[in-house]
Amino acid sequence: MMMKKKYDIYGLGAALVDTEITLDDADLKHMQVDKGVMTLVDEARQKELIAALDHHLVASKRASGGSAANTIIAASYFGCQNFYSCKVAADENGAFYLNDMQAAGVTTPSHITPPAGTTGKCLVMITPDAERTMNTYLGISEQLSVNEIDFTAVPEANYVYIEGYLVTSVTGRAAAIKLREHAQEHGTQVALSLSDPAMVQFFRDGLLEMIGEQVDLIFCNRDEALGFIQTDDFEQACLGLQKYAKRFAITCGADGAFVFDGEQLIQVAAPKVEPIDTNGAGDMFAGAFLFALSQAHNFGQAAAFANQAAAQVVTQYGPRLQAAQHHVLRADFFGA
Repeated sequence: MMMKKKYDIYGLGAALVDTEITLDDADLKHMQVDKGVMTLVDEARQKELIAALDHHLVASKRASGGSAANTIIAASYFGCQNFYSCKVAADENGAFYLNDMQAAGVTTPSHITPPAGTTGKCLVMITPDAERTMNTYLGISEQLSVNEIDFTAVPEANYVYIEGYLVTSVTGRAAAIKLREHAQEHGTQVALSLSDPAMVQFFRDGLLEMIGEQVDLIFCNRDEALGFIQTDDFEQACLGLQKYAKRFAITCGADGAFVFDGEQLIQVAAPKVEPIDTNGAGDMFAGAFLFALSQAHNFGQAAAFANQAAAQVVTQYGPRLQAAQHHVLRADFFGA
């Protein structure tokens, strides 16, 4: 059993305030938006998209987001004690974001005073097939650096969790590498998500730098696994990942998940649901999985619980569940 430390997870990732809307494939085509991936845009392009989608925004809603943040908040609501480093600006969205973190019980660095600038924003577009497409303006989050890391808190965590999206930022990637190195020096396990097929396709070399010789745990989906190992064969992808991670979890949508616990590859079925929005499914999976590991459950149990949590989040709009939903899921699955 893992030794209990002050924090279960120390997360590092982008701080983005999400605006989620529903539209159809014709809208994406008209706006020349690539479907199903995260695309980085400048603020002018994001404003152009929002103007073009003005008739959709009546049903939109704002939420704090960012991949690792979604994971950290989910794990916190399930019962973990977590820490999160990010970069927000001294604006309305920045205050909204930090308040959301505090409400979830997540600790953030006390030495950071948000500077002037614009907090990152993500336009999340959901099509009728439940696929999520993201156009992201990183804003000040692109300047995330080692300055936002609390190095005294890292040894006090059982895991650090790093989102692969940081690979697009020079300073963010350097921060991820430094955090991974510091964690490994102090006996803190390192988990990393590959985040998105586009990150694997266009930034694979940077992801390899972030991983270093090997991390303890990689989270990815099937497409990311295949792209990262550069194969069309799923079995080869599973074998290939073992070079980069001691253990891993590959999500496969309705087909559940394949997890490798260091000794065996286990397929864990997913509940059958009708998805309406897949945004945040992988983030929720990782949060629930890490929570289960923090409670000394094995990989099979962790994956089964993570599948349940991800299945619930895709049946509603938005990347996160309400606080009470986490409590119900935990009680239904673990009996406590």
